[in-house]
Parts: sequence; structure tokens; C-alpha cells
Amino acid sequence: MKIKTDFLIIGSGISGLSLALNLSKLFPEEKIFLITKESLHHSSTYFAQGGIACVSNSGDNFEKHIKDTLLAGDGLSNEKIVRTITTQAPKRIDELIELGVKFTRNKNGEYDLGKEGGHSERRILHVNDQTGQSIEDTLIRNVEKLNNIEIKEKWCAVNLYVKNLKCYGAYVLEQETEEIHNIAAKATVLATGGAGKIYLYTTNPDIISGDGIAMAYRAGAMISNMEFYQFHPTCLYHPYAKSFLISEAMRGEGAILKDVRGSEFMKNYHPQKDLAPRDIVSRAIDAELKKSGDDYVYLDISSYKNSDFITSHFPGIYEKCLEFNIDITKEPIPVVPAAHYCCGGVMAGIDGITEIKNLYVIGEAACTGFHGANRLASNSLLEGIVSAYECAKYLLEQRSNLKIKQFSEWEIGNAVPSTEAVVITQNWDEIRTVMQNFVGIVRSDMRLKRALKRMNIFSEEIDYYYWNYKVDKNLIELRNLSMVAELLIRCALSRKESRGTHFNENHPKKRDLARNSYIKRPW
Repeated sequence: MKIKTDFLIIGSGISGLSLALNLSKLFPEEKIFLITKESLHHSSTYFAQGGIACVSNSGDNFEKHIKDTLLAGDGLSNEKIVRTITTQAPKRIDELIELGVKFTRNKNGEYDLGKEGGHSERRILHVNDQTGQSIEDTLIRNVEKLNNIEIKEKWCAVNLYVKNLKCYGAYVLEQETEEIHNIAAKATVLATGGAGKIYLYTTNPDIISGDGIAMAYRAGAMISNMEFYQFHPTCLYHPYAKSFLISEAMRGEGAILKDVRGSEFMKNYHPQKDLAPRDIVSRAIDAELKKSGDDYVYLDISSYKNSDFITSHFPGIYEKCLEFNIDITKEPIPVVPAAHYCCGGVMAGIDGITEIKNLYVIGEAACTGFHGANRLASNSLLEGIVSAYECAKYLLEQRSNLKIKQFSEWEIGNAVPSTEAVVITQNWDEIRTVMQNFVGIVRSDMRLKRALKRMNIFSEEIDYYYWNYKVDKNLIELRNLSMVAELLIRCALSRKESRGTHFNENHPKKRDLARNSYIKRPW
């Protein structure tokens, strides 16, 4: 089926939903088509616990937030971009409050500001430990009220349609009917999130498989800094606890990391101890586990805060851990580092502009220069709302230049229904295991080269399967996951130093000259 719309948004996290609201306000007579491959709630935003970083008290200022962000970015953040995003934070957050987000306040009625790793001041606005869920629910309620926004759940983007570096829209699979639609749009926006599922252990939901990054790369867009994949230090370790994050805010409130014998160890790795930047904490835990042979370390707040404080500040974590018979008011939490955030992605401006005309990328799928080599905690939701605002503003400026042009329907060729789905599950498991073991927190040239050889084999098998069988969501995700994994490895091999979240034991020092990595599809 051929569908025409003014704006096509792919993704339903904070970036995609915020953009839909902004476009609806600026273009009240035009149609906005928003698709998501599961339900609207299935996004990394929904699972974000910590909050949004924003200068909010008299003891703090923009220069401090900028400095903290640049320090975390380890020489690769773009100061102009950092300055723009951090100084816009109060206005964009006020807009969230107007929409209905109720950030937690203290007994004095002031915002209860949290402090997380890498921050010099308390500046984290939060809704207890369920900030992302509150923001997502609020945005969804507001989006669903608007008549010019059409929402399609369980619609999965397959490929962009790009000709001569100009995007005309996308091919999209409607999962329930198995029909592939071509959706023509004046502007196509990828707000698809990161790629955490390329790793065995991740805090991301299952659908986060690098779709936007892979589609943009296939279309000819420049990809940058994929080697900088941030691992969150504390993911709940339990055989049945899937991808559950233990917020960094807990360490901000006094929780301490200990080995299984009860010894504190972060004092051996960084002056800020448990509030060191995430990459340092993750590497410290990784080093402790390799040294001891243990499967996990402990995060202990029960020894430092009373039960009322814990249950009121971290109700979501408390309830979730109880499901696995862990009472965080009485005992420490077993944790391991897990893939959390993609600092690289499609090279884009703060307004989402890419090298491909009429294709925009915002949020975690984009590499704007804000995060550099390592994201400062709670800066991700902030980038999402600012980029959504800037993208909508730019599209309004370009209004007279935006045109819809139809393109050819999807050609099924000789593809037949799949009879060997085991190939997909097998490759999925192998790719994630290789990435976890060879391209994880600590890397080496040899392991990276071995990983690349294996990815080449996987790519050949997946490519054959893709062209000979009808596509479904699992195959689409596997194809994208394989491609993004390869991009990450190639970027990692090109960096002969250690910087930010990328640590290579063969090149442990940082080079004097800071540079970004770039990779583009050869034609």
C-alpha cells in the first residue's frame, strides 16, 4: 500500500514523541505519521530511571554543567553543541512540566535534585526512580489527543528510500498483516534509539537493535564514533532479571560498591570513588571481576540509609528487587555492568540534519557532538527534547522547500516464507556473545580482529537469508544488529588509543590529538 504523509517519524521515545508534539503545534494542518515497532511504551525512555540534568538551583550554573559534560566527553564533545543544549534545558523542561510531568519535590516544595557520577552539583530532576516512565506516559497522553498525528504500533521500518542522497520516505512492515507499505513523506525522521541488543547484557529493551543507524548507513549517511558504547556499571544480576537497571542516582544518595567479600574498591580507581564517571566505574567492576573470578559485585545502600529513605526515593527498584527476593533495605544488590548507551551514531546536527536531504536523525541514534567519547549521566533525555525542538524549528524554516514525492512499491521478488527461523535465533545469540566477549568494556586489537572476522561470516549468512525469504521483524532486527555490530568494531579498530568509553589494552594511553571516527558505506 502506498501512503502519503507530511512527516514520518520512526520511533516513540522522548525524541520521537516530543517531535510529534512540536510539529503538531507548528504545522496544525499537516499530517504527522508516527510508527513504532512495538507499543508506544516500548522505548529506552520508558526505562530511564535517573532523570534529566538541568541547572536548577542558585549554587549551580550553566558553566559548571558545560564543564562537567566536556570532562565526561573526554575531548570529543563539541563545546558549541554542549552550550546550546545545556542552556536550553530549563525552557525545554518547563514545557514537560506544562504537559503534565510532575518532578519530585522535597518537604520544602523545592525540586528534589539528585547527583550522579561526573556531576559537580545536584542538578538531576527526577520523578522518584521512574522518570522515564512518567515522561513517556505524559508525552503519549498528549500525542493521543491530537487529530493530525496518526500512530501505528507494530509497524517496523525495513529500509529508507533514498535516491541521489535525497530521502523520499521508507518501506515499513505492518507486522499483523505482513504487508510492506511504502510511506512517502516531505521529511523522514529517525528517532529509533541506540543498539544495546548487540550485547549479551544490556539495560535496553529487546527492540533496541540499531535500526535507525543501520538504515541510515545503508542509505549513504555518515556514521561517527560508534566505538564509544557506554556500559552502565550497575545492572541487576539475577538469572531471571532481564535488563533491569539500578539507577546511578542510588550511588548519588550514598550507595557503595563492594566486592562479594564486602570490601569497598572504588577508592582504588578514582578520587570521586563511587561517583566517578560511568566508564571508569564500569572498568573498575570489570577489573575486580576478572581479578576475583566472581560473577558480580554488590551495590549496598542498606548500610547507609534507613528503609523509609530507600523505599521513598527508589520505590521502583525496591519493588523490582523484591520480585527476586532481594530486599534492598536489608541487603546489598548484586550487579554487573551492561551495555547502556550509544554515544556515536548517525552524524547529525542538533536539529537532526544529515548528509541526506530530507532525512533527519535525533536522540540516541544521532551523533551530534554532545556526548563525545562518554555521556554524562542524565544528559540523554535532555538531548532528546532539545533536538526534537530544534528539528521542528528547522522544518518550519524549510516549509516552502518540503515536497512529497511517491516512489516504487516494495518488490518481493522470489522470496518465500521462512522455513529456517533457527538461523535467525542462532546468529542473534552468536553475534551478541561475540560482542560481549570480544568488544566489551576492555578491548584488544586481537579480539577486535577476531570479532570482525566472525561478523563477516554472520553478514554473509544473514544477507543470503534476507534476499531469499520474506522479511519479518526478527529478520529485520538481526540484519540491523549485525550491521551495527560491524560498524562498532570497525570504528574501534581505527582508534589506536584509549579514550572515554573505549579502552584498548594494546593502546592504553590517550593521544594528544583528539579526533572523531567516521565510517561511510562504500559504493
